[in-house]
Amino acid sequence: MGADKNSLVARDAGTIAQIMTLRFNPLAAKGGSGSYLHEEDGRRILDLSASATAASLGYGHPAVIEAITKAASDMAGASLLMIPNEPATALAESLLAATPGKGERRVWYGHSGSDANDAAMRVASAATGRGRFISFIGSYHGCLAGSMSISGHTAMTHTLPRPGLVLLPYPDPFRPKFSADEVLAMLDYQFETTCPPEQVAAIFIEPILSDGGLIVPPEGFMQAIQERCRKHGILVVLDEVKVGLGRSGKLHAYQHDNLEPDMVVFGKGLGGGMPISALVGPAEILDHAPAFAIQTTAGNPVCTAAAHAVLNTIIDEDLPAQAAVMGAKMSAGFAKLAERHEIIGDVRGRGLAIGVDLVTSRDTREPVPATTTAKIIYRAYELGANFIYVGLSANVLEITPPLTVSEAEIEEGLDIIDRTLSDVAKGVVSDESVQAFMNW
Repeated sequence: MGADKNSLVARDAGTIAQIMTLRFNPLAAKGGSGSYLHEEDGRRILDLSASATAASLGYGHPAVIEAITKAASDMAGASLLMIPNEPATALAESLLAATPGKGERRVWYGHSGSDANDAAMRVASAATGRGRFISFIGSYHGCLAGSMSISGHTAMTHTLPRPGLVLLPYPDPFRPKFSADEVLAMLDYQFETTCPPEQVAAIFIEPILSDGGLIVPPEGFMQAIQERCRKHGILVVLDEVKVGLGRSGKLHAYQHDNLEPDMVVFGKGLGGGMPISALVGPAEILDHAPAFAIQTTAGNPVCTAAAHAVLNTIIDEDLPAQAAVMGAKMSAGFAKLAERHEIIGDVRGRGLAIGVDLVTSRDTREPVPATTTAKIIYRAYELGANFIYVGLSANVLEITPPLTVSEAEIEEGLDIIDRTLSDVAKGVVSDESVQAFMNW
């Protein structure tokens, strides 16, 4: 597992800045195919994370390889900034067709969900003349100055929130500290007192609170939020970066709540592993001013060609429906594991976005210590599977395999997690072995 000084793990530690890394286990990949990553020694690791959902079609998908090869071999420039290119325009047309919306709309391109949410925030404020925003405690909208400032995750406390930001609790049906009605009452009270709604440009919503613990909102809550925003002319921005484009069992995760967003943010899985993000919104917002949010290589023909291949594959092969079926099988498998492992307090999610909430007691629902979660991640890697943990208490296993995952791979993953939970309960993993992997 990379002990010698020439291993990839050691080389990584000696060259890559820690401010850009988040290591959950000793996995170091030399390659990958399908749902598996390949280590230096040739060992295959079942990736139940899909690189935090970025590898939406797994690794080495033929459609993505073909699109990248074709676009790179006859490259239509390297930037969308100063000249149009066919792949970027064609993808924009497909994104507009696939994303419901009213009126004339436009597409903006970036490299990640971080920059797309950042651009959405900046242009919403500039175009509306309003400077305040609303988001949720537990939300993670990115790691640029702007997108960090409207995030509410405990991992973001190193950066102060944007002045005037209103952070609401995200109602959690498993740990109902605040009910949906109570959260709505908080918002109403903010509007009545310290946050006049005419000052608010937009609300940023994750249709599933991803890094906050894979929390699915109570039925009707998001619609009630949207109604309040519509009443006051507040833009509704749906952050679909992690759970969008088929993962939830629908093409767009917000469709489960019958929402009609003003702007939709895409990232991660859109590129199938290539760096690209997209923002879809009204022309009057995204045409606010030329050169307002520019990046030289954003919308380049190679990344947009790859993303178009991903989008076409998701739609043509009806991968949202497949995610619903496979996700139901996987959730059912975790429910069976819960019969044998008391540590599993809750299994939740939609489609192939599944959260396994680990508890010390099902009666109190107290989260397990972060060390326990880290040991599970570590031991699963040793047994041949990779996934990560999320949640404000670092106690939720995040299971987000590629949309192309097979039933056999799901069974393999469940078997590994079953053995992992037993081994960790027996004390197989030491505290010392996971100290380097508890940084989230």
